[in-house]
Amino acid sequence: MLQTRNSSSQLRPRGDGATHPITTVELFFDLVYVFAVTQLSHLILGDLSIAGVAHAAFLLVIVWWAWIYTTWMANWFDPASPVVRAVLTGVMLASLLMAAALPGAFAGQGVLFAASYVALQVGRNVAAASLLARTHPLRDVFERLVVWSVVSGVLWLAGAALDGDQRLLLWIVALALDLMAPVTGYWLPARGRAATTDWDIEGGHFAERCQGFIIIALGESVVVTGATAANAGLTATVVVCLAVAFLETAALWWLYFGATAEQSRAVMSMSEDPGRLARDAYTYLHLPIVAGIIAVAVGDDLLIRHPDQALHGVALAMVLGGPALYLLGECLFHWRMTSSANAKRLAAAALLLALAAVAGHLTALALSALVAALLIALALWELRAAGAPVPALAES
Repeated sequence: MLQTRNSSSQLRPRGDGATHPITTVELFFDLVYVFAVTQLSHLILGDLSIAGVAHAAFLLVIVWWAWIYTTWMANWFDPASPVVRAVLTGVMLASLLMAAALPGAFAGQGVLFAASYVALQVGRNVAAASLLARTHPLRDVFERLVVWSVVSGVLWLAGAALDGDQRLLLWIVALALDLMAPVTGYWLPARGRAATTDWDIEGGHFAERCQGFIIIALGESVVVTGATAANAGLTATVVVCLAVAFLETAALWWLYFGATAEQSRAVMSMSEDPGRLARDAYTYLHLPIVAGIIAVAVGDDLLIRHPDQALHGVALAMVLGGPALYLLGECLFHWRMTSSANAKRLAAAALLLALAAVAGHLTALALSALVAALLIALALWELRAAGAPVPALAES
């Protein structure tokens, strides 16, 4: 990778022997997104309807897009540099304002939400481009990013000035532009498309950062259920519900951070085109995984609030659809990284959805216990199939 005198001090070193650990600045940056994910869970709980879930899903994509693009930047630029740290701190502030405005994004806080998102996207891209010499290969990448983020940013800001469906219509177009940009190679007139091989990322660091976001989402699930249990009063029933919720979350962690995660990191590290894998498997295909975790957190909250009631409608969709979406997302991720299907997880996802037929006859506690048992059984099944030692509990 070509490095110039003006820009090399801002970039992470590349080449044999270079290591790319996650820095404290990146971990500090992630704290804002713990808050953002919590906001999304509370949005669904506050409006348990199809429209409420659709709004939260829309906002989740925006939150994820802001985080993943910053992860791309931090993979190239060295957070040990004071200038890069200053840029990341500014992006963190904009992210905090965006996260704070999430509950009112479709109401009175639309301008703050859109302005914060545009400021962090455009500002980060402009700053990155300005840190690179014109002859540096990454300069072209960030110039493309600036153009695409400015074009979509105009639509985000214009939409914020409108009300109701008009705002959402413009924002859907803006989000579509954001999502299409990587697929089109950030096409520009007279420049054409950029190749993914131009995105000189360090695969191991990128994979580890995305794994960190999964931890953020799972941790938020623990926080939400723990707080709800404490507020409900730690009766025997609430304690049992909390235990069931935790075991379900632990099973999700086990399923993600098993052999596939380690294998995927190795594939990323050795790939001749890690940029393409980072775009497909992580930038796009991690979204359903994160969405599934948020839905599980909402379902666990409803479990603790109403353990003796049967769940219906959107509430039932959170309890069963959340883990099913998580498993489907992991199947797609596994397929993109290894070119093989995970039949066990597909079967488990189908079984979760099939439980909807009998869910109306079960209490929330009984249904959630079944879901947790199924996920734990799947994790143990995969451990046994992989030849790993299975905990003694599985033998009983």
